[in-house]
Amino acid sequence: MKTDTVLLFSRYGMGHGPEDLQKNLAVKFLALTLESGQIPAKILFYTDGVRLACAGSPVLNLLHQLEGLGCELVLCKTCLDTYGIAQTVEAGVVGGMGDILETLQKAPRIISL
Repeated sequence: MKTDTVLLFSRYGMGHGPEDLQKNLAVKFLALTLESGQIPAKILFYTDGVRLACAGSPVLNLLHQLEGLGCELVLCKTCLDTYGIAQTVEAGVVGGMGDILETLQKAPRIISL
């Protein structure tokens, strides 16, 4: 079931800690989200979080599954351009900060990871 929740990733993983732990937590979180059947309406990615939707990300398969279930993935174009990785995007759509702002302003529930 698709929910009205918006998830917000601003890191290449979750939390503060060693990079491997952050990535492992993101994998576990997204896998459990899929298992729960409670699919977020959107997942937003900005700053280092955009790397999660790019080549080499440990969560790409999970993001593709979420997209297949109707979850929209939106990546910050400015962030992708700043990191020089726009050509490596493998999931979601590239949007601007205006798209991210509009989603955040309209969302009834936002979870920042």
